[in-house]
Amino acid sequence: MTGDTAPAPGPSADPGVVVGDDGLARPAWAATDPLLRQYYDTEWGMAVRDEHGLYERISLEAFQAGLSWATILRKRPAFRAAFDGFDPDRVAGYGDADVERLMADAGIVRNRAKILAAVTNARATVRLRDHGGLADFVWRFKPPETPRPRTFAEIPTTSPQSRALSEALRAQGFAFVGPTTMHALMEAIGIIDTHLLDSHRRGSSGIWPA
Repeated sequence: MTGDTAPAPGPSADPGVVVGDDGLARPAWAATDPLLRQYYDTEWGMAVRDEHGLYERISLEAFQAGLSWATILRKRPAFRAAFDGFDPDRVAGYGDADVERLMADAGIVRNRAKILAAVTNARATVRLRDHGGLADFVWRFKPPETPRPRTFAEIPTTSPQSRALSEALRAQGFAFVGPTTMHALMEAIGIIDTHLLDSHRRGSSGIWPA
């Protein structure tokens, strides 16, 4: 998830970090909503290196397209229940009846193209096991350097690596993996660190120095 899911302030109004009532500095998108704040403080930007975790994140990032991340985060328990815990093997076996079941589930985002993409991506994830697996595949695109933004406006929304990852995943049969979505994935799973320099979470993944 990136700040591009929250309203972007104009360049002159960009406050950088916001210091919360606990004395900790966070970006504006994670400063007020308790759910987003907890997600930012405990999950966002931490390394995810397992197949299951990567498949779930790719799925949720795809469902988020055009929506706010807060919407997806609030629906995450329902998504997990509906998609068998995002077990790639189980989702890969979904048929037409499962798609209709999901389309009738008010707890998730009922978008047929995105639901079909989740099934398609589960099957592609299973196939990738013969080529080192999804996690190793995605982490190959870790760049030599990470952004060092001080303000929201300085955070990029794509990169050469996210474009390359998008193309590589599409070549493996994945869907809904555009460059912007893949850049958000790379931020969320720690491949890059786009925490603002003054944020209390900068460098928290241990992958990049603060």
